[in-house]
Amino acid sequence: MNDADRTSAPTVAPIAAVLADLAVLVVFVLVGRRTHHEDAGVVGFFRVLWPFAAGLASGWLVTRLDRAPLAWRRVVPAWLLTIAVGMALRIAVQDRELKLSFVVVALVFTGAGMLGWRAIARAVHARRAAPTR
Repeated sequence: MNDADRTSAPTVAPIAAVLADLAVLVVFVLVGRRTHHEDAGVVGFFRVLWPFAAGLASGWLVTRLDRAPLAWRRVVPAWLLTIAVGMALRIAVQDRELKLSFVVVALVFTGAGMLGWRAIARAVHARRAAPTR
C-alpha cells in the first residue's frame, strides 16, 4: 500500500470488503429476479450471478483492490469492470442481447451498493477519528 492509500482511506479487511461487494451482487440478482417474476430456483439465480461475480473478481484483480479496499481510485474502476465484464460474459457466453436499460440499472444499483457501503465506512471512521469536543 502506498502513502496515498494509507492517508486517503481508512482500513478494512480485504475479505470483509470482497464479501460486502459480493453481497451487493447477490442483492442485485435477487431484486432483479423478483422484480421480473423469474423463478428458476437456485440454477437461475447462479446463471445471473456468475458473470457479475467473475466481473467482480476481475475488477479486484486488475485494480489491486485488496491493497486498499476503500480507496476511490481503485473502487470506481473495479465497479466499472464488474459491470463491463459481467455484461460481456452474459453476451458472449450466455448469448444474451445487450439491453441498455439493463446496463444502466446494473451500473446504478451496483454503484450505489459498492460505493455506498464504502462511503458509510469512511464516514464512520471519520466520525470515530474526529476529536471529541
